[in-house]
Amino acid sequence: MVNNVKRLTFNVKRKKVTRQKMKLYLLLLPLFLFFFGKNLSAQAPSDSISKINLLFVGDIMGHDPQIESAEITKNESYNYEPCFQYVKPIIEKADLAIANLEVTLPGKPPYRGYPNFRSPNELALALRLAGFDLLVTANNHSNDAGKKGVINTISTVKDYGFYQTGTFKNQEDRDLHYPLIVYKNDFKIAFLNYTYGTNGIKTRPPVIVNYIDEKLIEADLKLAHELKPDAIIVITHWGKEYKYIENEKQRKLAKKIFNWGADLIIGMHPHVVQPIREMKILQQDSTFKKTLVTYSLGNFISGQTTPNTEGGFMFEVTLEKDKKTNKVTLGEHHYIPVWRYVYQDSKKKSTYFALPISPFENGNGAWIGMDEENKKNLQAFAKKTRGCLLYTSPSPRDGLLSR
Repeated sequence: MVNNVKRLTFNVKRKKVTRQKMKLYLLLLPLFLFFFGKNLSAQAPSDSISKINLLFVGDIMGHDPQIESAEITKNESYNYEPCFQYVKPIIEKADLAIANLEVTLPGKPPYRGYPNFRSPNELALALRLAGFDLLVTANNHSNDAGKKGVINTISTVKDYGFYQTGTFKNQEDRDLHYPLIVYKNDFKIAFLNYTYGTNGIKTRPPVIVNYIDEKLIEADLKLAHELKPDAIIVITHWGKEYKYIENEKQRKLAKKIFNWGADLIIGMHPHVVQPIREMKILQQDSTFKKTLVTYSLGNFISGQTTPNTEGGFMFEVTLEKDKKTNKVTLGEHHYIPVWRYVYQDSKKKSTYFALPISPFENGNGAWIGMDEENKKNLQAFAKKTRGCLLYTSPSPRDGLLSR
């Protein structure tokens, strides 16, 4: 069993917290408590029901400007922690926080962005310090740094204490660790991860990248069922880039995956948001099981400049288990729109932030130096995102579930 450690202690250099930053934190604290504060009395589970809150975010990318903005000493040290400071309270509150790492971590320079993503290890460190627990690594950029890049990415994220799945060092690694089983609270959850391809870059043996192959997925789901988890979650890298509606191929595959036994499908890759849809699947006992698919969460953080790729949404869902029958059902689920903000200081040094939109869209952007142009861009993205999800998705919480 993988040891469940929520936070690790790392020997890293910290910058001094300036008086200005401390003032900023104090200003933001009441806001975050209002939107994301815990209601402990409301969250206490009943004696007969166990609950677990899962949080998923979309593509974490590493374009050239992002690498440059995080650089402290050229080709030697980087700091990505500021990127996630405003979403950290949300991430830390989840029982399990899951992200798609759409870069490789080769462990040494040269570091670069598109088309072959090679990011410093410090990006993974920042994600761990922000509160993420699990990284999936099967995507179209898995092979960007070759065989050694696949191996080093796996080793690095595991060294930082992450659960990881989707790519494997060799067949033995896959046989031992797939499907990934995570034990948390009273739950045993199976995670599976697949990608449509790797941009034509071949996977070099002995490493393995999970591709979307229906026979493979069906066999993996059968094995997952034999392990008797409380829930099976499939994370797919699929669909057409920049399309706001899922295509027929995605719909057909989603239905098959549910028929093969999955409870939840989380989609990545299009770099823009796509719908959240509930489905009811007929069971062998003639009852219907409620399932759910998010076709695309969009980008979590990136340097993309294509229209409407500057953000996405965080998706949270509660699993509920009846302790008497051990039956698990999907509970409440909500989305939190998130937007990438690029701040420039007086020396033109940039910092990339992932912002939860709601606290900043009504004038509060001034607290972090947001000018009018950025404020308008944030509001336009928020309107577009909510509009796309309005008729197909649950209402936005713009905060965490009350549990």
